[in-house]
Amino acid sequence: MKKLLLAFFALASVVFAAGGETLLSYSVEGETLLSYSAIAAGIGLGIAALGGAIGMGNTAAATISGMARNPGIGGKLMTTMFIALAMIEAQVIYTLVIALILLYANPFLAILGL
Repeated sequence: MKKLLLAFFALASVVFAAGGETLLSYSVEGETLLSYSAIAAGIGLGIAALGGAIGMGNTAAATISGMARNPGIGGKLMTTMFIALAMIEAQVIYTLVIALILLYANPFLAILGL
């Protein structure tokens, strides 16, 4: 629970640290939207990283198990494992891109007309 509270405070500091004339010119709806976007970006990225870590752990465990059963095929398994790890990491990077879009080029502000 402490980690979750720390994450929320860190996200709130990012939103309030933006400051400046652009944030002050937004209405209350715009500030609320920016706050919720920061929270959504942080939670979404955390879930994606957690899923990626679980997938990478399972991939590595299966590769090590396969090499223990048949050491002669280790090279092929390692190559396949690295390709699978790259695919898993790509999903986390896509989530990072979406989070950065929400934080810096928020499309929802255009919907509100801000």
